[in-house]
This record gives sequence, structure tokens and C-alpha cells, in this order.
Amino acid sequence: KVGMYAYIQRHPKIVRDALNVLRATIQAAAPQAEATIRYQIPTFQHHGNLVHFAAWKTHLGFYPASSGIGQFAEELAPYETSRGTVKFPLDRPLPLRLITRMVKFRVKENEARAREKSRPRSRPAVWK
Repeated sequence: KVGMYAYIQRHPKIVRDALNVLRATIQAAAPQAEATIRYQIPTFQHHGNLVHFAAWKTHLGFYPASSGIGQFAEELAPYETSRGTVKFPLDRPLPLRLITRMVKFRVKENEARAREKSRPRSRPAVWK
């Protein structure tokens, strides 16, 4: 099983450096999240999948779920996006403040979902 650091190490230096900056930025924004590999790419989990990222030939893929893309659509306008993906070109600096805000948004979203799931369900009144 390949770990996150092994995944990062197998890339060329320029890509590896960008991946390490992205990893550190996510980790700083969500220190409680667990770093792992899911779907064969680096993933941070906190009450489920938080964000994923991956290296491609010309960009880093960042996967903050469709809610993360929707919430920050205006600020993501300079980047190519799809339903749950944003592509950060390797020849441009990473928008670290935006990434931090997106990760923190996903933490709050996952924590709210976890709270909702753990709430006791109300039981219907029993008719006599």
C-alpha cells in the first residue's frame, strides 16, 4: 500500500514541491484530519472524505467535493473546474489562502453532517 509521502516522492522535484506545499496547506487548515490514500490519491479524512489531491502532467487536481467548488465558484473562476474538481496549473502559484478557506469550509461541512447523523431521532408519538 502506497502512503501519501510515497505518492509525493515518486514525482519530479517541481511537482513534488508543489504537492508538499499543497499537503502542508491542507494539514495546517485541518490539523485534526487524517492523511491517507483513497482512490489511489492522497486524501485527508475528517468525518469522511475531506479533500483529495493528485498530480497530473500539467496541473495539480484538487478535489474538495462539489459543495466546495460551488461555495467558492467566483474565486475559482480563473481555474478550470468541474463538478468536484479544480485544476491548479503547475506553472502558476497555488492560491494557498483560497485552498485554506476551502479546506476549512469542508471541515465545517463534514462536522455538521457528523453532528446531524449523531443526533437522536425523534420517535413518533404512540397512540393509545
